[in-house]
Amino acid sequence: MKQITMRFTFLTCMICISMSLSGQEKFPDGTPVPEWFSDSEPVRIENLGTRYVITDFGVVNDSTLLQTERIQVVIDKAEQTGGVVVIPEGTYLSGALFFRPGTHLHLTKGAVLKGSDDISHFPVVTTRMEGQTLKYFAALVNADGVNGFTISGEGTIDGNGLRYWKSFWLRRAVIPKCTNMDELRPRLLYLSRCNDVRISDVHLMNSPFWTTHLYQCNRVKLLNLRISSPYKPVKAPSTDAVDIDVCTDVLIKGCYMSVNDDAVALKGGKGPWADKDPNNGGNRNIIIEDCTYGFCHSALTCGSESVYNRNIILRRCHIRNASRLLWLKMRPDTPQRYEYILVEDIDGDAKSFLVVKPWTQFFDLKGRKDPPMSYSDYVTMRNIELECNVFFEVQKSDQYQLNHFAFENLRIKANNDACDKSIIPVFGWKDVKVEKCYPKN
Repeated sequence: MKQITMRFTFLTCMICISMSLSGQEKFPDGTPVPEWFSDSEPVRIENLGTRYVITDFGVVNDSTLLQTERIQVVIDKAEQTGGVVVIPEGTYLSGALFFRPGTHLHLTKGAVLKGSDDISHFPVVTTRMEGQTLKYFAALVNADGVNGFTISGEGTIDGNGLRYWKSFWLRRAVIPKCTNMDELRPRLLYLSRCNDVRISDVHLMNSPFWTTHLYQCNRVKLLNLRISSPYKPVKAPSTDAVDIDVCTDVLIKGCYMSVNDDAVALKGGKGPWADKDPNNGGNRNIIIEDCTYGFCHSALTCGSESVYNRNIILRRCHIRNASRLLWLKMRPDTPQRYEYILVEDIDGDAKSFLVVKPWTQFFDLKGRKDPPMSYSDYVTMRNIELECNVFFEVQKSDQYQLNHFAFENLRIKANNDACDKSIIPVFGWKDVKVEKCYPKN
């Protein structure tokens, strides 16, 4: 173990020296971080063309009047010349809206775009959900193939999810094995096949299902957002803050996330032949930084519907009341590889520091006789001060291999301070202090 630690320390030092000499930051696998990631300016709507204020086109400030068609007419009009659909102060009730190429969305301070709590106001379309391409309900805000799409302003997109949440828990009480999708409910925001997206400053809240879902998108920036859903008195099930699904180059910066599920979840596909499906794929070059977390199931999760994740960075974040800091969900029915993950400069508290376990919810090999092997390699966690119940919640399994993990400069207070290093063959360990403490509530 001493030789392993020395080798890891040497490699880490060489990488740091290389970065300082080149003057360019690098991803965990050593490839340069593009300059694109350093630009975190919010959306400037003055550069986006004509402003189409919805109240100028017959939409009225009324939280009880469904106005989907009227708002969609404004979006379609904005498509003709390119421009910004502006939601002014007030509350406007709507079902699914579809943004077109050349259009943008801006919510002024005091504006609320409120989702209908009637699922019939969300058409069934071909979409992406839980690692599958299938027929399901459109989201409240949808954009497909809208390059350069932006959402901005100090207003709110409110999914109005309470009725959906209550119905979900009633269904679970009657049918305990019902899936997340069995309770029919829309997402808040779904972007697919969009490049060069920027979403800044708005409040995304009370989603009936996933809050922000990105599928096959490239160069997406989520800046200074507030993403929230409650975990009491009624839990908002499966309201992930951000789901990244087959995407490259994503920056999540300066956001507050507190939801009743994972804060940032990396998706990409599931099933015994998921790596052969052209609709599936990996996530690469994801940076989550300078964020604050309230209650959530995990600050960063790989899975549960995930095939390949590479070059993932979580850094400079404050965690408060999370269930887990880093969670690697290993599906025994899906071939997975999670590699080059860096978690650094974190403080706060969570129930678990690191969790790696088999994920068997709705397990289905679909007749495959040789269960696929999965891997997680080159995971580094460093410069972290955290209070937790469990430090190292990692299970050994014949269905996955863990290797090349590194813990460095950790100050941990944990009720369960045990760490079985033998589970991970190459395990760098430097300046790690774990202090026994009382469990968190």
